[in-house]
Amino acid sequence: MGLFPTYRRNGIRPVEASGVTIKDEAGRSYLDFTSGLGVCNLGHGHPRVKAALERQWNAVWHVSNLFEIPLQEKVSNRLAELSGLSYAFFCNSGAEANEAAIKLARRYAQTVRGVKSPEILTFETSFHGRTLATLTATGQEKVKVGFGPLPSGFIHVPFNDMESFRAKIGPDTAAVLLELVQGEGGVRPADHRFMQAVAAECRRHGALLIVDEVQTGMGRTGELFAFQGWGIQPDVVTLAKGLGNGFPIGVMLGRAGLEESFGPGTHASTFGGNPLAMAVADAVLDCLCEPGFLEQSRAVGERLGHLLRVHLEPLPGIRSVRGLGWIWGLELDRPSLPLVQALAKRGLLVTLAGERVLRLLPPLVTTEAQVERAVMLIEETWMELEEVVTDGSVSGV
Repeated sequence: MGLFPTYRRNGIRPVEASGVTIKDEAGRSYLDFTSGLGVCNLGHGHPRVKAALERQWNAVWHVSNLFEIPLQEKVSNRLAELSGLSYAFFCNSGAEANEAAIKLARRYAQTVRGVKSPEILTFETSFHGRTLATLTATGQEKVKVGFGPLPSGFIHVPFNDMESFRAKIGPDTAAVLLELVQGEGGVRPADHRFMQAVAAECRRHGALLIVDEVQTGMGRTGELFAFQGWGIQPDVVTLAKGLGNGFPIGVMLGRAGLEESFGPGTHASTFGGNPLAMAVADAVLDCLCEPGFLEQSRAVGERLGHLLRVHLEPLPGIRSVRGLGWIWGLELDRPSLPLVQALAKRGLLVTLAGERVLRLLPPLVTTEAQVERAVMLIEETWMELEEVVTDGSVSGV
């Protein structure tokens, strides 16, 4: 009886959280380098976000999208100005935002370009959600087992492989959907030259370039939007996680010219863009766009990357350190779960990105002292697990 066992719980029961710290029911404190899986970019309980939610809580919670919701207009205009795009569709999660993008791409290809059987190209080791369409778009077979028959119209190609990509894109390609840093796929950044070529091929074939920024958006890579660091302009961007800082939200942003393919009755979301979510998103944008905030945050994130490379990459058993901004992965030569569990016992919460990659997703408000402590804990814990003896030999976990 009770919950479906769809999650592997870690045994920690948080009862209080503030900034980068979580406390459990036994009074133990943890440095939270998961941010609720890349959600609480501003840390837990941010006062400006909390105040905005409380103000709206005392006004209007929900009226449905049959009514005009002024905060939707405000937030959509802010996102459009910041992203260079023009329109927004609000929903409740990243999977829903990607689902909307898939529907828009198919409808645009059929009604505007006249493509009868539109295809969407995605990449191996990607992750785009858990709905039937988004798990089919995902380039990992493990999430699809037992859920067939799956929707057709998706083609997967190797990530960062230009030759394979060019061999697959063509006149029936409705869109290319990708993450600029594959999170669940092992914290794998897209190659800059590869992305420039992908953008050019999309323009040549008339395909929409859809960038999934569910995890990388809202400052996670050091820029407000990850695509700004790659020098490209997508046709569609999907956001969620960090835009709500813990409150459920998702949004699909699209360029001008796509709005006619998403007119009345084509798509909807009962709770999408409700006043509570919009008040939170507005406050989050206020904080992220505060003069100097992202610059200061980026500097500390770079410090984290530097320390990881200097202190951890040379250690036996650590194959590589990958990432940028506030998303980092440590690829190990064995399963990473024992290290994740050992770190939790020492007061540092991290997560996985595949079987052999430890993933760090600290809040953007993490201090340099907290970064240094986290790297020290990882180094000490890994060395203990490795059982390094004085002569340098390694016995393994």
